[in-house]
Amino acid sequence: MHHTIIPVTPFLQNCSVLWCEQTRQAVVIDPGGDIDRIEQVLEREYLILTRILLTHGHLDHVGGATALARKRAVPITGPQQEDQFWLDSLPAQSEWLGFPRCEPFLPDEWLNEGDTIRFGQEILQVRHCPGHTPGHVIFFDAGSALAVVGQ
Repeated sequence: MHHTIIPVTPFLQNCSVLWCEQTRQAVVIDPGGDIDRIEQVLEREYLILTRILLTHGHLDHVGGATALARKRAVPITGPQQEDQFWLDSLPAQSEWLGFPRCEPFLPDEWLNEGDTIRFGQEILQVRHCPGHTPGHVIFFDAGSALAVVGQ
């Protein structure tokens, strides 16, 4: 599995792009904003985006998810459902942090402990890790010992 990290938003939080070398299928994890920068990586690497993954519901991790999902016609997956209140509060988070307004949304699928995410020949394990937020999840690839924790 290949991956790259793209710092996004004024907070420079890590947005991760992971992809299967054989199929070029990819996932984007935590597209908090700066969609143009994410798109540049997808285009440069000739990647086929299959879905957007969210570790938790904070604005700097989800702020660009709906725009990227609409542009690429892909589903949004995650976080765990206990973060719904964070997704519902995105307009307030935008105001508090001085970010452009972000509308509330629901992911196409919630994630739970033990779920797996497949793209190409790659498989990520989902682990529910409440603490930073109650519905926080991480993505783990056993083969490369890569963990994307979203903080």
